Formats: sequence, C-alpha cells, structure tokens
Amino acid sequence: MQLTEVTTIRAAKDFISANVELNRSNPNYIRPLDKDVEEVFNPAKNKSFRHGECTRWILHNEKGELLGRIAAFVNKKYKNKGDEFPVGGIGFFDCINSQMAADMLFDVAKHWLMQRGVEAMDGPINFGERDRWWGLVTEGFQEPLYCMNYNPPFYRELFENYGFRPFFNQICFGVDPKKKLSEKLFERHAHYAHPDYKCIRIDKKQLPKFAGDFAHVYNKAWAGHGGLKELKKDQVLLMFNKMRPVMDERIIWFTYYKEEPIAMFINLPDLNQWFKYLDGQFNWYHKLKFLWIKKTKPCKKCTGLVFGIVPEFQGKGIDAFMIVESGKVIQWQTPYTEYEMQWIGDFNPKMLNVAAGLGDTFRSRVLTTYRYLFDRTREFKAHPMVS
Repeated sequence: MQLTEVTTIRAAKDFISANVELNRSNPNYIRPLDKDVEEVFNPAKNKSFRHGECTRWILHNEKGELLGRIAAFVNKKYKNKGDEFPVGGIGFFDCINSQMAADMLFDVAKHWLMQRGVEAMDGPINFGERDRWWGLVTEGFQEPLYCMNYNPPFYRELFENYGFRPFFNQICFGVDPKKKLSEKLFERHAHYAHPDYKCIRIDKKQLPKFAGDFAHVYNKAWAGHGGLKELKKDQVLLMFNKMRPVMDERIIWFTYYKEEPIAMFINLPDLNQWFKYLDGQFNWYHKLKFLWIKKTKPCKKCTGLVFGIVPEFQGKGIDAFMIVESGKVIQWQTPYTEYEMQWIGDFNPKMLNVAAGLGDTFRSRVLTTYRYLFDRTREFKAHPMVS
C-alpha cells in the first residue's frame, strides 16, 4: 500500500473517486456534489484558509486501486469549550475494511499535525463550518442529508481500534410531519392566542426584512456562546439569496411579539433527494437537469436548519406556539412526509429537551465526533456540558 499526498489535479480527482468507489455498492449512499467537496480545499472559496492550512492523501495498492483517503487541517479558530491545548482535525476519511490501511491514513495525518504543534486530533470534522461534513455516523445508517457525512458501520471500529474516543455525540431527531400534533402542544399554544403574538412564513419578496429578523433572533440566542460571532443583516441576506432557488416559503417561519422577532423555525427541502440523480456533477447541463428533476420529482423530505428563540421567551411555550401555527400549513399544504432536524450535541441538554418536546420526535441518527490525544498518558476529557 502506498500513500500519495494530493498535490496534482489527477490526485485531487482520485480523492473524489475514492469516496465514490468505496461507497458505491451501499444502497443508502448518495454521492456528494464534487464542487461542495472541492470548495473545502480551495483557498479562494474557503475562508478557513485565513487562519489555517490543510492537506490530503490517498491510499492505493500496487495495482493503483484506491483503498482510502483522508484530509488533515489546522485552524487557529478551531477551539471547543474546555480545550487546554491546540487541537487539529481530520476529515473526509474513507477506507476499505482494513485496520492496517486505516492506521496508515491516521498515522500520516497525525504526524502532519504534530509537526504543526497541535496535541490532539478531532475527527471526522470539516475544515470550516460545523453544519457540513461533521461527525462519523454511528447510528441510523440511512441516506445522508445534504452535506452530511455518510459511512458504513465498520468505520467506527477503525476509529476506536486506533485509539480515538468519543468526544461528543451529535443527535438528529426526526418526526412524521403528517402526524397529528399532540394535545400538549395545543394546550401550550393556547396561552399565546393573543393579538400581540403572531407567526408568519417567509416571503421571498421581502428577504431583506426577514434577513434582519433572522440576525436579531440569532444574535440574541447564540452570539457569544461557544465562540459564535454576531451575524449582520447583510450576511444573512447573502445566505438567503443563495438559498432562494430551493427555498420553500411554506416551511420557513418567524414568530413576533408586538412586531419584534422572538423566534424562528428555518427549514429547507433536503437537496440530496434531488442531487442523488446528478452523480456528483453540477455543470450547466446538470443544472438544467436539476431544474427538471426539481419540477418533476417533488421532494418528500425536509430538514430543519435552525430552531431558535430569544432568551427572554425560552421555556415559556413559544416553541409550541410556533410549531402549531406552522403545522397548519406544513401538515396540510406541503408534500413532505419526512422531517429530520440537523444535529444537536449531547453536551447541550437544554436544546435536546427542546427538540424532544416538539412533538412525537425520535432519534433518527447519531453521528460522533472523536478525539485522539497524541500524549497517550494524558487524561481524556469529553466535551463539557453547557448550561
């Protein structure tokens, strides 16, 4: 077996191909768009290069057959609560079912990271935002959501046999959007049947207004927690404009008290339900194909991106008010028969309780972020709980 660092266009293509070849036979595998993976390693597209660096390797045998791949990255901005030393990351891991092959990939990444002064590696994580390519699937091996990792079950053994230990689990929740809401939700909703409260869906013709409302709720609910920075209205508007072609106004909701935004429920169709027909490509021809697929194959699954409430209204039933109000439309006026929320860390019991209280939810899948300490005598500490 031979490792090759990705330094050429050909090797970069093999890096993409390794994921496809090693997972193609799995019926639940959906090939990611090549461009989404390539942009992670493009300094012109990924702002993480301002604070770090990354590299990639592929593993092949003497016949040139692809056996695995891995990426490693350092980012000065990457820090988890409680970290007492610098930590690097590994990601985009794929491998045949061989501990020897996996160890070769983990070793080359570890040595590269040690040369850059970090003392542990987390993985599989992303060289960028945590809403993409984060965590190893350890429960619920179903079709991945858009930009979510997918792997066969044996990867868990490859990680744990090497010495990785779970740093935190990432819980996803699902719900049947067509199922009647619980009486408890209606009881809590009744407390807000007052003209001062209203819940409305987004209007694409007024995106600047809703971008401002999103920034208001986000900054009050999350900014300053875990290193999260405030979002400006213009940043959100840019994000909304990118989402606009796939945005479904019926599943994006905002709640107001006396016209002030106090909560939001942001969902999108699961793009993988359309992208799985594109074989990883998104050139001009495939963009036209995507528009045809989008028109002729209604998406039956939507995914929750953000559910947020400003602090002064948390724990008071606004979540129930918003769920019941939006449910009147989502249940009866949309084609969605499946719903899955993006992951919540098991270190955040408050948000887990909120998700569990949204109705008849169930754990749809679990991903795990692992950590490997380079000093094997150092005490291992899982991600601390947040209050």
